[in-house]
Amino acid sequence: MTEPDDIEEIMARVRRLELRAKRLVKETFAGDYHSSFKGQGLDFDEFREYQHGDEIRFIDWNVTARLGTPFIRKFREERELSAVIAVDISASMDYGSVRLSKRELAAEIAALIAFSARDNGDKVGLLLFANEPVLYLPPAKGTKHILRCIREILATPAPAGAVNFPLATKVMMKAIRQKSLVFLVSDFIGADFSKSIATLSQKHDLVALRIFDPVERELPSVGKVTLIDPETGFERVVNTSNSNVRMGFAKLTRRHREGVLKIFKRYDIDFASLATDEDPFKAMHGLFQRRSKRKNA
Repeated sequence: MTEPDDIEEIMARVRRLELRAKRLVKETFAGDYHSSFKGQGLDFDEFREYQHGDEIRFIDWNVTARLGTPFIRKFREERELSAVIAVDISASMDYGSVRLSKRELAAEIAALIAFSARDNGDKVGLLLFANEPVLYLPPAKGTKHILRCIREILATPAPAGAVNFPLATKVMMKAIRQKSLVFLVSDFIGADFSKSIATLSQKHDLVALRIFDPVERELPSVGKVTLIDPETGFERVVNTSNSNVRMGFAKLTRRHREGVLKIFKRYDIDFASLATDEDPFKAMHGLFQRRSKRKNA
């Protein structure tokens, strides 16, 4: 059970995230989000007479036959989206060697996405998962709902065990009926997620956000340390002063990183990598701009 002091600290952090995210959305991200994540379909608007250059496939043959001149159906873009933020809260996400843990960084990113979506008139939902789905909040509007989402990311205890992407995917495929924008936030460590990525990307507009800590890329030289896998409990003593050990670790993590990014590219998934020792909003800004250019090209 969360202690009163912990609750106070979490709520204070939520309020700070709210203020920062609102400011950034107002100053920088509102336009980026709008151009990057437009409505997902077309609603019929009206009929109008065919003009040279119009799409032939939009001709309404019944109206054309009745009036004796070609008419086309005019559409307007559906404005409202549902954005679902799916956050891995397995034990490895609680690790942090610098200012933030990976889970805390996930909360910052979720705040930015949620307030951008709110200002775009979109609903926001949340899925927390670990070795099983932990919490699902259906898409809804309003600041109160967003603040609850952020609080749940920071405070919800995770069950022990390795992350299970297939179960989380099963919940999303069942719960999210309409095509939606899904942000998958994880360190993508210790589990095969390629089938889940393929399944989600077939139905939804999927964006992958890989979070990592700098120590997971390169070990510092600090002598003998005990490394513990937080999801399995496996322990191993490693001499980080040994350059061969550090090089071997760097090679292993580079291979993992390249494998993760290869999967994203295979399924044409928009993605960003975000480090806990860097400002995440710069990376998100770059993602939004890249996506916007590609969508509007």
